[in-house]
This record gives sequence, structure tokens and C-alpha cells, in this order.
Amino acid sequence: MQRSFNEVVQQIIDRDSRYEKEAYIFLKEALEFTIKQKKRGKTETGSHVNAGELLDGFRQLALKEFGPMVMTVLEYWGIRASDDVGEMVFNLIGAGVFGKTESDSVEDFHRALDFRAAFVAPFEPRGSRSANS
Repeated sequence: MQRSFNEVVQQIIDRDSRYEKEAYIFLKEALEFTIKQKKRGKTETGSHVNAGELLDGFRQLALKEFGPMVMTVLEYWGIRASDDVGEMVFNLIGAGVFGKTESDSVEDFHRALDFRAAFVAPFEPRGSRSANS
């Protein structure tokens, strides 16, 4: 009997409660978004996504979905850095939901995306620091 994604996520959360269920659902959506983006740009048939590609898709989708509230949402879910995304990815790999290649490693996510630059800076007023000086 095949378990649903929600059932698998609940089992992961029972073992590792650092991240909310919604975070895993969003991560799956980000992977699907990234694969679609990748297929649009290329004609290759493979759908493997590396850490950098996934984090870029995650960033794009998070900004699109949550706008200026993105950091609030991510922090509520327990995601504070790209390392957290990597931990979630490898939780899903361990549960057999996501696949990986021999070269994929959780370390690929370590400081791979600066959350402040990705999710805070786009919404800061331009030149506000120099104007207040």
C-alpha cells in the first residue's frame, strides 16, 4: 500500500518536529515549480534538480506566493536558512519521496542561499539608509 504525501510528512514530523507540515507541502510545490521552469528552458528529459536549482525555485515561488510576508511565513514554518531547506529535502529523501544522485549531499544546502538578500532586501526601501544619514 502506497502512503500519501501527507501521511509521509506526518511520519517525518513525528520523528523531526522542526518544520511544519505546510513547509513540506511548499517544498514539494517548489520542486514541481523548479522542474517546470527547468523544462521550459531546456529540452533535456531528466528532471533531477540540484540544490542550487531547487533553492532558486524555492526563492522565486516564495517571493511570488508570499511577497513581503515571506520571512514571516518561512520562520513560522521553522525555515530560517537554506540549511533548513536541505534538512527537509533529506528528510523527504529518507522517506523515499524525493530521489537523489550519488553526488547530492545535505551540505550542498549549507549557506547556499542568503535568506536576508533573497527575502528581505527586495522589500526594503531603496536608498533609505543614505537618506536618513
